[in-house]
Amino acid sequence: MPSRISARLRSCLAAALTAAALLVLPHPAHAQPATDATDFEQQILFKASQDPGYACFRIPAIVRTTDGTLLAFAEGRVLNCGDAADIDIVVKRSTDGGRTWGPLRVVNEGAGDTHGNPAPMVDRDTGRIWLAETYNTGRTDSASCSVPCDRSPHLQYSDDDGLTWSEPRDLSPEILPADWNSWYATGPVHGIQLTRGRYAGRLVFGVNTETWNGSRVTANHAALIVSDDHGGHWRIGATDTWPIAADGTFRQKPSELTLAERTDGSVLVSGREQDGTDLGHRTQAVSRDGGGSFAAPFRDLPDLYTPQVQGSILRLGDRILLSCPGDPDRRRTMMIRSSYDGGRTWDSVDRGTVVTTDWSGYSDLVRVDHDTAGLMYEGGAVDARDEIRFARFTEDWLAPRRGPDPHTADLAPHARPAAVLGGAEETDGVVGGALEFDGSDDAVRLPYRPGLPLGSGDFTASLWFRYTATTGEQPLLWMGGVGTTQPQVWVRGEPANHRLQGLITVRNGAAAPQTAYVRTDTAYNDGQWHHAVLRRGGGLLSLSVDGMQSTVADVPGSVSRNSPFGVHIGQRMDSRAFFTGAIDDVHVWDRALTDEELADPKVSRSAKDTVLWLPLDHVGG
Repeated sequence: MPSRISARLRSCLAAALTAAALLVLPHPAHAQPATDATDFEQQILFKASQDPGYACFRIPAIVRTTDGTLLAFAEGRVLNCGDAADIDIVVKRSTDGGRTWGPLRVVNEGAGDTHGNPAPMVDRDTGRIWLAETYNTGRTDSASCSVPCDRSPHLQYSDDDGLTWSEPRDLSPEILPADWNSWYATGPVHGIQLTRGRYAGRLVFGVNTETWNGSRVTANHAALIVSDDHGGHWRIGATDTWPIAADGTFRQKPSELTLAERTDGSVLVSGREQDGTDLGHRTQAVSRDGGGSFAAPFRDLPDLYTPQVQGSILRLGDRILLSCPGDPDRRRTMMIRSSYDGGRTWDSVDRGTVVTTDWSGYSDLVRVDHDTAGLMYEGGAVDARDEIRFARFTEDWLAPRRGPDPHTADLAPHARPAAVLGGAEETDGVVGGALEFDGSDDAVRLPYRPGLPLGSGDFTASLWFRYTATTGEQPLLWMGGVGTTQPQVWVRGEPANHRLQGLITVRNGAAAPQTAYVRTDTAYNDGQWHHAVLRRGGGLLSLSVDGMQSTVADVPGSVSRNSPFGVHIGQRMDSRAFFTGAIDDVHVWDRALTDEELADPKVSRSAKDTVLWLPLDHVGG
């Protein structure tokens, strides 16, 4: 078992690697162009090959001290990259705004156990740096902690700008109730000190926990921990509890909470959403009393595309930044997205700023100075856990606030216009006009509204298409998530396989996802207009093109659950495929129409039972 001596040895070995030896990475290939070379720069901060004694580094967290020093924390994983083995909390310091970094230092040695989930925060009144953390008994393999996992919160501090640290203090008597007995996690991300109103000076960080009743996990709790005496005493503040049913299903599980104080003094709390039946992988809540309570339960964000992963928020100028990967299914493409209304709405993926298209995971944001922010994140060309990087950027480097996109009408009841992206152009269609897509970045995306998800019910999706492509995926209509496990509905051309395919993936209770797909025997890529109808009803899933129908058995369950949700025309949800050709008159109903009804203009040209209806005959704005 590693000893204090081994921890000191790892620190000494790491000290041999000077700040100048840190590898500088190139600018992101697809980021917004910088106005100056200093607008964006990044480097590798932690990596097993440059920091001896560790197999892997994960879980970044970063703060700026009152002296202006940046303290970059991480979990130094000794044996492997698993979450519950021998893990130390380590730190590197920068006194020049993150341009160069000092050697690795061990703040808290696991000595065979897991000491992790760093959640640092700075008391601006006293200068003291606090570090909340979580312990559990370590494993020797890379498996997760057994359920129930006996974890406990601890706290350390530094009064010399992060050079040395106090002995850890067990916070269990203050912030670990008896029924939070299955899981407990601090952060992992920076906490905050409030600066406005009656709660100015209060320290706040987030935790998520679970309850075990002796046989199963029965509830998840998302909570804020607060101190009003500069860290002398701590208590549980705002708490939001979500029950878990006997079959293991639940609506939400807000976790890995990140906080930002808004300009009105309220606290925005953003969390990872993990496997709940509500739509979305991000969820958020607001506290209007300094973290004492939540104004309302957490609310899911279906159209904020991200995989299931931790993220970080930070107020910068007139916007709040969010760092997390932009792929809705897998941990890749680290992005910075902005909210200009205190987190009520967020930039879509196409409006965000790409940091890297590599695999990427956990992250934390820090204010470096008045004009500069920093991003500490997991990234790698092969695996998001390859290394931890640090990027400096100015607000000028971020994508500027963009005005409204061109739009096209959605004739469904209470629908807002759909955004026309990339430059899709009007062309002649079957019913009036249509839209031509270039296969590069053209698409139509609908703004989210509660009436769009199709759920477990019947539906009919009808559209006209024309194309000549002979390769690649040719997405026509996409509704829901993406990947092999997320509920979704789509129709696409697959010309290399000489077919059109319609697919649904469903979730039903706690059962594993199921998929049904139906295919034609030709790709219909002859440059002529064709009419496609995907229909679910009567226990069947059918796809017909120009009246020629293929049918398979339906699979029971919801096509819109557990995942981010989007509706795209001419585009895969994760933007990894675009349609080349023209699409006209996309109409989706929330019931299975008969062939006779589809042929009847009184039905097919009516908004009754309509989920969405895009004539695509005009682009405005």
